[in-house]
Amino acid sequence: MRKLVIIPTYNEKENVAAMIDKVLSLDGEFDLLFVDDGSPDGTADIIRSKMANTPQRINLICRSGKLGLGTAYIAGFKWALNKGYDLIFEMDCDFSHNPDDLKRLAARLATDSDVAIGSRYVRGVNVVNWPLSRLLMSYFASKYVKIVTGMPVCDATAGFVGYRADVLRKIDLDRVQMVGYGFQIEMKYTAWKHGFRIAEESIIFVDREAGTSKMSSGIFGEAFFGVLKLPFRRIK
Repeated sequence: MRKLVIIPTYNEKENVAAMIDKVLSLDGEFDLLFVDDGSPDGTADIIRSKMANTPQRINLICRSGKLGLGTAYIAGFKWALNKGYDLIFEMDCDFSHNPDDLKRLAARLATDSDVAIGSRYVRGVNVVNWPLSRLLMSYFASKYVKIVTGMPVCDATAGFVGYRADVLRKIDLDRVQMVGYGFQIEMKYTAWKHGFRIAEESIIFVDREAGTSKMSSGIFGEAFFGVLKLPFRRIK
C-alpha cells in the first residue's frame, strides 16, 4: 500500500528538516506532502533543498498565504487521491505527534479500521507540557462533541489521523465547511455518519519545543459553534 503523510506548514523552519529526515527513515516507506502557506521564514526553501536529494518521496504545494488548516488538508487529500495513494495521514510538523506512531496508525488501517486516530484521551489523558487551561479546553471540547453529535470518539479534535483512500473518496471534500481545528471534528463526524470504522490508537502528545502555536480564539469559536450545526447537516 502506498502511504502519504500530509503536513501543513507555516513558519516551521526549526522543525521541518528534522521531520523530513525522521519520516523518511521509518520502515514502510511513508512519502511526504507539505502544504506551505507562504511561510516568510523560509520553510518552503528548506523543503525544496531536501526534495533535491529525494524528489520521489518529498512533495510540496505552495500557497499564497494563511488559508486555514482545513483547506490545506483538503488540497493535500485531493493531491493524494489524484496520485493514487492508499493510506493518507495528517500530522503536525512540530513533533507534538511522534512520527514513530505512524506505523501503528498504518497497522490499524490495514486491519480493523477505515479511520485511525492518534488519540490523546482514549486511555486517560496523555498530554505533556500543555498549560492546564489549554488541556482542559481540549479535553472538554471532545466531551462536548460527543454529547452534541453522539459520535463515539474520545479525541474528536485530534490532528494526528490516518484515512483509507476510500473514505476520502466518499466524503465530498468540497462541502467541508470548517477551516480551523473544527475541520478535524467535521471530517471524523462525516466519516462516522457514512458508516466507516473509526479506531483510536493511544498516543502521547508532547507540546512543541520549537516554533509557535497556531491556536487562536477564532479557531476555537468556529469549532464550538460549527459542532452545533453538524447534527442538522445532510451528509453526502
